[in-house]
Amino acid sequence: MRDAGRKSYEDRRADGRSRRKEVPRSAHARWEPDPGRPDPVVRLGVSDAGRLADLVPVRYGRMMASPFAFLRGAAQLMSDDLASTPVTGYRVQACGDAHLANFGVFATPERNLVFDVNDFDETLPAPWEWDVKRLAASVAVAAGNLNLEARERTAAVEGTVRAYRERMGELGPMSPLDVWYDRVDVQRVLAIAREEQAKDLEEALCVPKVRHRTSLGALPKFTTVVGERRRIVDKPPLIAHDEIEDRDATQMLERYVESLPADRRPLLERWTIVDAARKVVGIGSVGTRCYLVLLMDHDGRTPLFLQLKEANDAVIAPYAGPSEFEHQGQRVVVGQRLMQAASDIFLGWTTDGDRHYYVRQFRDMKGSVNLDVMTASGFATYARLCGRVLARAHARSGDAAAIAGYLGRRRTFDEAVAEFADAYAQQTERDHSALVGAVRAGRVRASVPS
Repeated sequence: MRDAGRKSYEDRRADGRSRRKEVPRSAHARWEPDPGRPDPVVRLGVSDAGRLADLVPVRYGRMMASPFAFLRGAAQLMSDDLASTPVTGYRVQACGDAHLANFGVFATPERNLVFDVNDFDETLPAPWEWDVKRLAASVAVAAGNLNLEARERTAAVEGTVRAYRERMGELGPMSPLDVWYDRVDVQRVLAIAREEQAKDLEEALCVPKVRHRTSLGALPKFTTVVGERRRIVDKPPLIAHDEIEDRDATQMLERYVESLPADRRPLLERWTIVDAARKVVGIGSVGTRCYLVLLMDHDGRTPLFLQLKEANDAVIAPYAGPSEFEHQGQRVVVGQRLMQAASDIFLGWTTDGDRHYYVRQFRDMKGSVNLDVMTASGFATYARLCGRVLARAHARSGDAAAIAGYLGRRRTFDEAVAEFADAYAQQTERDHSALVGAVRAGRVRASVPS
């Protein structure tokens, strides 16, 4: 991904500083929609191609909820917009959709809780700036949802970008192994929350609850016993059996096993498929195919839920270039392993006809923060934490020294991106209003199932 091995840390940092002549840090402040920018509702309609028609209204119903919900569901729209913004030429394994809600708590294979990036549907090698700007814009939009004052909103965005810049500066001189092993333990997050008196962040993380978000904990919530067989409970259109049969699930999992490291296969063989159903997840993913598969061990005591999620071309691919992997599920899995400090032991990929999927555990001690109930202080602390984590994720594959050299020690970049984020937040509010107007005018169907 980069040819930095022959250069010293100081040389790479100097290379980064020299890029400021070609791409001034202040240039990142600009956001002007292209005169030919399409109607956002029309552009969203284009991205509906290939989605399940009965779920598209659910997608729009969720996106209508708020400008932040719209931003979450409009990754393609923002990717189109970011493509014309300035970049330095340094590439990292990018998330491709690095908004605030795509960070969270999850368990490592050792069952320790860490805080990290947790969504990789759009991951690809790409300019690091795109992730930073999407994160910053999401902070600005979410702050608006919380009705924070303009001063608090700007401070939260600048704090996020500053946290990214400062952490990248810390990572630059570290050895590659130290960067690779670096992780943010949840206990450290809780300590930061206490130090900064961000009690709402500590409560929002809800660590005891996360520890109970397991397959065993999900069993009574998502299943029931019918006759002598345990079945996933239908809740149409969000959970339904019409799209997948046990035979299909069995074949998909047989192909999935081939993607697992050899040492994981004997472990998975201890479970047998019991049931499978379609399950709607997220906002941007609504309408793509996602299945929940229930497996039980041979004694019938230990459940294992696996999620099979459709993987299409990343939304940033038209601008970042195609993946080196023909299988889009493999693209997601490799990207996740590159960016995360620790990944799911059952992470893999599979195929159903010409459709690609990636596979992961469902509810494997995973949790996210409810941004809608946070105070200004807790929100700003959380946003800074996301900035630091994103820098670490980028440094695992990118040249931290060069990026840090470009960013420097002053607030120039922070202030520029904050200006961009404010302008893009206004754009998002206009786009959200356009969707709401289209629904009210009958141009678009939207529904919010209970």
